[in-house]
Amino acid sequence: MPPRELWERFFDPDGVLEALGCGALPGDVVELGCGYGTFTTAAARRVSGTVYASDIDPMMVRATIDRATQSGLQNVVVEARDFVSEGCGRPDGSVGFVMLFNILHIEDPISLLREAHRVLHSRGVVGVIHWRRDIETPRGPPLELRPDPGQCRSWAEKAGLRWLSSPALAGSAWHWGMTLGRTTRAQRP
Repeated sequence: MPPRELWERFFDPDGVLEALGCGALPGDVVELGCGYGTFTTAAARRVSGTVYASDIDPMMVRATIDRATQSGLQNVVVEARDFVSEGCGRPDGSVGFVMLFNILHIEDPISLLREAHRVLHSRGVVGVIHWRRDIETPRGPPLELRPDPGQCRSWAEKAGLRWLSSPALAGSAWHWGMTLGRTTRAQRP
């Protein structure tokens, strides 16, 4: 991760969350890969439920905890967790919004989308953002590793999710966004 000050120039967290509908439905939020807590704290200010954030990097977990504490937020739970292999730890159908931000370039994105499907309640939304691959960007994974919206939509369908929208992300010119909802059950590999 780049220094926090640099990282935060790449996004408008409130604009992204507004575009993706975070806070429009009641309930808890899960964030897989919280980094510095850039979106964690913005989401916590928008929702009535709890934001459950996790990251595999203990330094990012500490940064997110510190940020939530400094912001006086009481509705944030942060943990160090390998959510790719262990899941997010939330019960089935228990959350209204799942954040998958800049993470679907991992080796097995369908498994992560299945986990989002598992924890999402029937009217919930999965918000996805990722670095664009059609332009050079100041950060992000190599262009060849970045998924495009079509790939993510296909993966989502295999995971039991359906495409809802592809909103523009104000203040985040280097990213694209997508919202997904539940269909029925995830397809088996």
